Amino acid sequence: MKRFPHRTRRRTDTFTGTRTSSSRYAVFLLCSMLFGLRVTAQVPEECYRIETLEPPPGISPAVTALAFDSEGRLLSAFRRGSIWSLDTSTGAWQPFANGLLWPLGMVCGAPGEVFVVQTPELTRVVDTDRDGTADLYETICDLWGISGNYHEFAYGPVRDADGNFFVGLGLASAGGPTREPLRGRPPPIQPPDKPRGHHSPVPYRGWIVKISPTGTMTPFASGFRQPNGLVFNPTGDLFSVDNQGDWKGTSPLYHITEGGFYGHPASLVWSENSPVDPAAISAETVAKQSRPAAVEFPQNDMAGSTAQPVLDTTGGKFGPYAGQLIVADWTHPRLYRVSLEKLDGEYQGACYPFIENGGLTRGNLRLAFAPDGSLYVGQCSLPWFDAPEGLKRVVWTGKTPMDILRMSLRADGFELTFTKPLAPSGATIAQNYSLQHYFYRSTREYGSPRHESTPVPIERVEVLDDGLRVRLFVGSIAVDRIYDLRTRGLHGTDGEPLVTSMAAYTVRRLRR
Repeated sequence: MKRFPHRTRRRTDTFTGTRTSSSRYAVFLLCSMLFGLRVTAQVPEECYRIETLEPPPGISPAVTALAFDSEGRLLSAFRRGSIWSLDTSTGAWQPFANGLLWPLGMVCGAPGEVFVVQTPELTRVVDTDRDGTADLYETICDLWGISGNYHEFAYGPVRDADGNFFVGLGLASAGGPTREPLRGRPPPIQPPDKPRGHHSPVPYRGWIVKISPTGTMTPFASGFRQPNGLVFNPTGDLFSVDNQGDWKGTSPLYHITEGGFYGHPASLVWSENSPVDPAAISAETVAKQSRPAAVEFPQNDMAGSTAQPVLDTTGGKFGPYAGQLIVADWTHPRLYRVSLEKLDGEYQGACYPFIENGGLTRGNLRLAFAPDGSLYVGQCSLPWFDAPEGLKRVVWTGKTPMDILRMSLRADGFELTFTKPLAPSGATIAQNYSLQHYFYRSTREYGSPRHESTPVPIERVEVLDDGLRVRLFVGSIAVDRIYDLRTRGLHGTDGEPLVTSMAAYTVRRLRR
């Protein structure tokens, strides 16, 4: 590892040549809002209150990373390269570090120590004299390539039980120029002069890499477009989101295993044994070789561009959703939830709208749970669209919403678990549940429409004695389909209406 005192860097203009990409994305957003975006949930404000926090004085408030240290302070990184610490009890900010380039993730270590992934490297930043300001910047790993393309983001880090770091490396975009490698080497198979969509001009773009505590980097898994958020579950399994686009029919959540390929062929140019020409591979070959997503988010009805997922480990301080993932969305003013189950060794599960508007805006990029159980949301705009930037805090007021807590697969259909007992008058009516299944197809084209949308007749509804669970009996269940459930006319025993009218379960394995 390289050790050096605080230093400045020669920086690359990561936004050069973004005009084409910006206009395309503006058209995409307009079409999404006009034709695809449907508000499906609004958790009442009497259940979850959203507060806006003042940013540090004189700082552009675009938040790119959040983490709580061992002493309960919030560390917040900002797009222009600084990190500030916030005393959440007083609201006082203090500068902690600066001179970073796109710090898109942090994880805290010992008191006064934070590990930051920025565009060029994974950096250890330490306040050695404990005066509140970092005085040591140490490179742990800088072994991935940089071409200067504006889309070459680096995400993470997260750490496993052995102290290894995992970092996701975004692909370069054809919407901006790609230069001769500033660091790294050209790929063994050269892309076309005008590459289409996302590509991997330097190692190991489109990969998740594993970095040992001493800085050794190992390519871990491939096939990603923009893995904008990684998380471990309590058993040590690694998950990552990705974003809809070329070779991504919709936004997914993947369970990451070593050596796995997750669908975007641009990264295969760096396969050690047999490099693959991404321009020549067929969609059929990609589909055959790819590991499927554990959950696929219905595009626009749920996800736009998925951002950081966090696991609710608050033990009930954040309401009834303990053990689930809360996922940020960068395109839409919303958060959503994920519940997972494991069948035949594979993860699959359901996603649900959680908070829509209610004080949220677009640009939700980073999440972090505070020791008191509240959720901090970092918001950042980019040249693709303008959005308010800054820091929000989501607080559970103590009132439990009437909500779908979990959708689980059964051999003969699905079981819904609710946060509070349902009134049987509406819950037993099959017409109050509408179910269909469909799938997205991943090709070179940007995104995918829904394919083979098929209504699923509900043969029978059974409300269990506790009133918290409803079983939906259907005929045969198809694998590799999203089962999209919509409800109406459901309410609690106290008359409170159901706030979430949608749940979507991705079936990969059948329960036997």
